[in-house]
Amino acid sequence: MRITRVWGAALLLLGLAAGPAAADTTPSPSPSGSPSGSGSAPTSAGTSFRTATEIDQGRTATADASTGDYLYWSFAADSGQRPTVRATVKLPQPHAAQTWQVDVYDGLRRRQACQYGAQTRTAGPGTGSVELACVLRTVRSWSEPWADDPLPGTYYVRLTALRMQTADLGQPVAAEVRVESKHIGGAAAVDGSLAEPLVPGVAVKAQAQEDGKDDSAGPAVLSGIEPDGGWSSGWWSDRWVWTGIGAVLAALAGIGGYALTRGDGRPRRVPPGV
Repeated sequence: MRITRVWGAALLLLGLAAGPAAADTTPSPSPSGSPSGSGSAPTSAGTSFRTATEIDQGRTATADASTGDYLYWSFAADSGQRPTVRATVKLPQPHAAQTWQVDVYDGLRRRQACQYGAQTRTAGPGTGSVELACVLRTVRSWSEPWADDPLPGTYYVRLTALRMQTADLGQPVAAEVRVESKHIGGAAAVDGSLAEPLVPGVAVKAQAQEDGKDDSAGPAVLSGIEPDGGWSSGWWSDRWVWTGIGAVLAALAGIGGYALTRGDGRPRRVPPGV
């Protein structure tokens, strides 16, 4: 009876602790904080890294451009997220075959490889639109300096046509870009974190704060977007929950083993002096 109560309590603790961890790993869009606070999706795109239009995750950004243009957007991604970038280009009619590509760069402007997705596609003559997708690797809170792992910070999306006929240059197109993230949780957690996220200008602002300079004259950070609720510290993950569950189960297993093997004590027929 005692063993039954012990294992019942263990299963109850396991269920209570696994609830929040399971909730953290549920796939869901994770919108970022809007720098303007308006909540409206942008209707234009930048033409370089420095002029990239900031977009929030979970919102669809649109832009009118011309074939041959380089279109840039930027978004924030935090540790534990696996961003998915989707782009749709509505092509003019008529047109010859065109090849479009979407690229994603991190805060250090390193091109990030796509885990899967149609990053490059060719639209045949007369095709109304072309859809592109790029699923990045999970953003890690820290990595070796020589590694190209995605790290917390600003990410840039570049959309452009790679190959087209000369007659199609300058034709009007309409582009749509949407970024969503799946939270991976402790499965991708690592030991360590960055001192600062890879946001353009963040080092300049941090140095100004250390020197006691007043930065009210103008923002030092070129990118004003950040995840909803701010950047995570990088040390907490649901691995701590499962570690705690393992420790509790190990302790209960030890108690149960002792209860099974200790016996009933000294038999009554044995004299005390023996």
